[in-house]
Amino acid sequence: MTTRNDTLLWMYDRMAMSRYYEECIRDIYLEGKTPLFNMANGPLPGEMHLSNGQEPCAVGVCAHLGPEDFVSAGHRPHHVAIAKGVDLQAMTAEILGKSTGLSGGHAGHMHLFDPAVNFICSGIIAQGMGPAVGAALAFKMRGEPHVAVAYVGEAAVNQGGWHEAMNLAAVWKLPFVCIIEDNAYGVSVPKSASTAVPRNDVRAQAYGIPGVFIANNDTLAVHAAAGEAIARARAGEGPTLIEIETYRLEGHFMGDVEGYRPEGEKDALFAKDELPLFRAMLIDTSIADESVVASIEQNGRRLVDEAISYSRASPDPEIARALSTVFAECEEL
Repeated sequence: MTTRNDTLLWMYDRMAMSRYYEECIRDIYLEGKTPLFNMANGPLPGEMHLSNGQEPCAVGVCAHLGPEDFVSAGHRPHHVAIAKGVDLQAMTAEILGKSTGLSGGHAGHMHLFDPAVNFICSGIIAQGMGPAVGAALAFKMRGEPHVAVAYVGEAAVNQGGWHEAMNLAAVWKLPFVCIIEDNAYGVSVPKSASTAVPRNDVRAQAYGIPGVFIANNDTLAVHAAAGEAIARARAGEGPTLIEIETYRLEGHFMGDVEGYRPEGEKDALFAKDELPLFRAMLIDTSIADESVVASIEQNGRRLVDEAISYSRASPDPEIARALSTVFAECEEL
């Protein structure tokens, strides 16, 4: 039987693993891009969006989910994917564009897809709302006790597709939870300049569903609120909207110089980074001693290092198969 302490240790395991993973991906991404930054260079070309700092949003929710539950994430997805149990080696290979990746290296880091644990993500803002609500509808029609969760950013709730999906989820009373990761910026635009309300949880009132706001990126508060929302959804009582005040400790994308941030803001965010605070809580409350926590960290680093080594050694996709999963199949119809 899983105890509360077991769950908290699992949450820290995934938080620490995710942070180390992002640090490693950052280092790989920067290979070949210095001294003059060019995102087309190196073994990992293109944009890269890291989730350092937003780990509580992932573990607090996914601690209540199983592989049969559905999760969609956005363009900053690695922390959610790791918490949901996406295959780490196949995910890393996909990010590095290798043939052993989740989609054979064709999709990249913003379009991860792992049907084994019902996880998807997309680089299109708010795009994951429709598939998640559709999964929730399927669960209800089949009489299955599963839940669908959609992660979006605070700017995504200004998209028409977000409102359409929320309305249907509420009308049909679906087993659905929307998690808004409010990191205060839509790319470089502050929330106050793009959104008419200071907190998006109030928008839940428009759909007659509960709205919850979690301040200060609080891991335990996220876990508690998500537990209530997911239990409510499984019981057939409909959707819940949860907005989490979180923080990204990197730029919007790698190479972002973050000139839009006020002076001192970034230092303040690092000072309240939840990862070391959660670690200290585990030790201070005797849930685990230093050796246990260190062992968790070491094991997570080992798994990440193995995934990276596996991916670097994996072959590139065959050029002849570049269109095999796109246009070629269409031509056969």
